[in-house]
Amino acid sequence: MLGVIGGSGVYNISGLENTRWVKVDSSFGEPSDEILVGELAGLSIAFLPRHGRGHRIPPSEINYRANIEALKRLGVTDIISVSAVGSLRENLMPGMFVIVDQFIDRTFAREKTFFGTGLVAHVSMAHPVCQRLGDHLYAAAQSLGIPVMRGGTYLVMEGPQFSSLAESELYRSWQCDVIGMTNMPEAKLAREAEICYATVAMVTDYDCWHPHHDDVTVELIVKVLLENADKARALVKATAPLVQADSCACRSALQHAILTSADARDPAMLAKLSAVAGRVLK
Repeated sequence: MLGVIGGSGVYNISGLENTRWVKVDSSFGEPSDEILVGELAGLSIAFLPRHGRGHRIPPSEINYRANIEALKRLGVTDIISVSAVGSLRENLMPGMFVIVDQFIDRTFAREKTFFGTGLVAHVSMAHPVCQRLGDHLYAAAQSLGIPVMRGGTYLVMEGPQFSSLAESELYRSWQCDVIGMTNMPEAKLAREAEICYATVAMVTDYDCWHPHHDDVTVELIVKVLLENADKARALVKATAPLVQADSCACRSALQHAILTSADARDPAMLAKLSAVAGRVLK
């Protein structure tokens, strides 16, 4: 089952059938919104508005744990994250898409793991996105003629304010390619939940480092987002048929990750993590 996390403009896809909004309870509180479930090209698909319908929730207040667990409970095996980002590179112009392969997490005010005291786990994040799913997205983007770059580093900042010029130049010196506020801890939690995860980073602006472009504003971002919406919908539609029969190592990420011995595990934690980690806790 394919899951898509992003803005409401991504969901109005022609050919999406048998749609319904579903409320999914989570052990970690309320998800951002109900989830739109339907069928596309014979594949079950679930759309979750990351900020809630109407863009009600700021990045730092999104319940990332509830969002990922809710998708897991629905049976989602693959997540496409569609995110607006600023460019930190001259060649990544507004309107381009980047299929990123690395993150630098600079967030500090968010719950970043499902695990904790009573049940400790450490998953690998050396390669934080699914190579297989990223390849499918890249191939689909190329087939549609969408300007796209395969690979890149996404700097995830806390927000909600945009960067200072000094911060923007610092991140450029780190060889980061794009900057945004939403994909961490989303990617970490997807890995813990053994869900394949890939990011489509849609460039809306040049952050504030570029000397010949206006500083980033909400008006500018919204304008480019609207222009990107058609491309994002087409990309999801073209990618959906490619993921149906795949298997992937992401789906066994917890196999050797849990350190707490069986006799020391907290029963309350075991119950809370039954949806996320039930495969390895049985």
